This record gives sequence, C-alpha cells and structure tokens, in this order.
Amino acid sequence: PDTAQPYVFLNICPECGSLAHREEGDAVRRCTGGLICPAQAVERLKHFVSRAAFDIEGLGAKQIELFFNDADLPVKAPADIFTLAARDEANGLKRLKNRDGFGEVSVKKLFAAIEAKRRIPLDRLIFSLGIRHVGEVASGLLARHYGSWAAFEAAITHADPDSPQWAELNAIDGVGAVLAGSLVAAFQNPAERGAIDRLVAELAVQPVIARAPVASPVAGKTVVFTGTLERMTRAEAKARAEALGAKVAGSVSAKTDYLVAGPGAGSKAKDAEKHGVTVLDEAAWLSLIGAA
Repeated sequence: PDTAQPYVFLNICPECGSLAHREEGDAVRRCTGGLICPAQAVERLKHFVSRAAFDIEGLGAKQIELFFNDADLPVKAPADIFTLAARDEANGLKRLKNRDGFGEVSVKKLFAAIEAKRRIPLDRLIFSLGIRHVGEVASGLLARHYGSWAAFEAAITHADPDSPQWAELNAIDGVGAVLAGSLVAAFQNPAERGAIDRLVAELAVQPVIARAPVASPVAGKTVVFTGTLERMTRAEAKARAEALGAKVAGSVSAKTDYLVAGPGAGSKAKDAEKHGVTVLDEAAWLSLIGAA
C-alpha cells in the first residue's frame, strides 16, 4: 500500500517490513513487497472480485477479508477462490456452511457463482491481476492486440528491452514504456508469476474474437469518456463505442478525436482544449452515433 507519512522517511512498509520505493513522478513511496505484503494481497483480492474484473456474486470485499484471515479455508491468492469448494469438501467436513453469514443455500450459491466465472474473457483476466498502470482500457487494448492468453503470456514473458516482444508491446497505441515496464516486471517477479500461473490453471480464458469492420461515424476514431453520463453507464458507453469501431482511451492526447464530457469533466476537458480535441456532451455523442 501507499506508505503513510510517518513511515515515508524510514523507507519501509509498516505492514510487512519491505522497502518502500517512490517511482519517478509519484508523490508517495509504495511497498515493494508485492504479494508477500498482507495489506497489498488483500486489496488485490478485493480488486480481483470487483465488478470490472471477475465480479463473483456473493464474494465482495467483506467476504474477502473474512476468507483472507480464515485459518481453515484461507484465500490468500486468486487461485484459492477456485479451490475453495474442493477444500471445503475435503474429508466431508463442509466447514463453510457452519460459519457466520453462511448457510447451506448461500454456500451452494457462492460455489456456483465461482464455478460460473471459470470462463473469463481475456481483457477481464488481465485487468483482474491488479498490475499497476494496467487499467480497464489498457487491458482491453492488450487483449485485442494479442487475442489469446497463450499469445499474451508468451509475449510478456519474453519481453526485455532488447527483444522484439518489448518493441511490439511498446508499439501498441495507448501502452507506452511505463505500463509495459510494470507489466513485464510483474511477470518476472517469481511470487507474482506463480500466483498468475496457478490462477490461469483453474480457468478457461476466452480469446478475443476479431470484429468485422464497422461502418460508422466513429469507426477508427479515438474517444475518451469523462464526467457523469446520465443515459448510460461508463461501461455501456465504452462498449457501444467499441462496437461501432472506435478506440476508447483513458486519457486525452493529441491523438484523441472526441472527448465525451458529462458533468464533472475536470482536467480532461482542459487537456482537450489544449490539444484541440472536439468535445461533445452526452446528447451530441448519442446524436453522432445515431442512438439519440
């Protein structure tokens, strides 16, 4: 986690004792302990089950904290979620149904919800890993570029600064050296890579199916959404834009074609003005794509 101010001077994480490091451009130091740091591990598990990642019904932040600290059925890494039912069944004990908040029906529902998520789209899997700088948009870009987990895993595993895999990764529009470095570092960290491999062994990762070219006013355009949308969620807006052949980015640059801005647009509106990007409100965007 971000180390609190009293610990910054000491350069250590108060949770696990690992060194704290501040990357260039960061305002705070962060623990370098990774998955050996309990605070980081539990927060990454919460991220793993969040709505934009695996979104497992009945398994939220509260349940993650309970399982993380459970002596009999611990969940310390994402793969442990998918072995939970088998471990609960071991020796016929079925211990989970006797816990506070769990009855026989709720346990069955939880195990069914977990089982249903063994088939997961590639972009959601990449996002779920909680790798720094790899957000929802970047996960989609990576998934569409590599197409399958096998291709993605092989490329990142062999990506070093002098390799063609590194050059290819950095050439993906919207990736860049900082994101690429964070991604490669995670895959080269033995603890993190072990956790990833154990997780993927429990899953059936769904490849990205290439979309047929779309004829639309926004095909090939780069779009950024910001602020509050009133007629759709941000996820729905992104999905609709991508279905029409647009590329959805997370930040505004000179390559951005449209900024769709709702109330509370903030700094992205200023960036759009600086780069001469066309700014649309939600109604204008819907009119442009023919969905008004």
